[in-house]
Amino acid sequence: MLKEIASHRSCRHFEERPIAPEVLDEIVRAATRASNTGNMQMYSLVVTTDPDIKKQLAPCHFNQTMVTRAPAVITFCADIYRFSRWCRLRGANPEYDNFLWFMSGATDALLASENAALEAEAHGLGICYLGTTFYNAKEIGRILQLPDGVIPVMTLVVGYPAFEVPLTDRLPVAAVVHQETYHDYSDEEIEAFWAEREASDETAGLLRENELPNLARIFTERRYKGDDNRAFSRAYFDLLREKGFFNQ
Repeated sequence: MLKEIASHRSCRHFEERPIAPEVLDEIVRAATRASNTGNMQMYSLVVTTDPDIKKQLAPCHFNQTMVTRAPAVITFCADIYRFSRWCRLRGANPEYDNFLWFMSGATDALLASENAALEAEAHGLGICYLGTTFYNAKEIGRILQLPDGVIPVMTLVVGYPAFEVPLTDRLPVAAVVHQETYHDYSDEEIEAFWAEREASDETAGLLRENELPNLARIFTERRYKGDDNRAFSRAYFDLLREKGFFNQ
């Protein structure tokens, strides 16, 4: 396994040290080498290093301090705009304004983001993915001046780690890998997959902090609540329509 994959960890605290332009260039060039749909590259990435723009983006990511402290914030977007423009210039009729091509563009963007993350870590940088991109995609798009046909799907903060953080735990390989066909789980297997995480000191601290009896309820009642999930889903689907992804 590549050491960057084996040693990956989420970094949320960064030194106040800029990334050299040539290193940032390597990171974004690595992103553009990712696999993509039909070699159409239905994605774009916006690299933000300007402190003022990062400050504007921060509320979109729930004012997490890493957004303003990280020297680079990279927003990955599904983008049918650029390819459609080229098609029309060539007298071709692009019919990519639909949900299928949003999914294609989103997949392309996420593949590119993983290339960027690995390249950044190979340079000794730390990264963190920001899922909050989905929650406030409309405001992010306004700040970054995204045209119709371009919609944010993920954000990566990149910088030099202020200190080394421990590896994030993962479920056992057997929990997520199925051979030949999907293997349904017994209750005993489900219990075993989460046993180590539930027994950790980190979980014990979370249970005390949240005054809840188990980790599953922290996820469902604190982190990812049903009402929030539905509200953010509606907002994102509305933005897809507004940006022209549901015309067909």
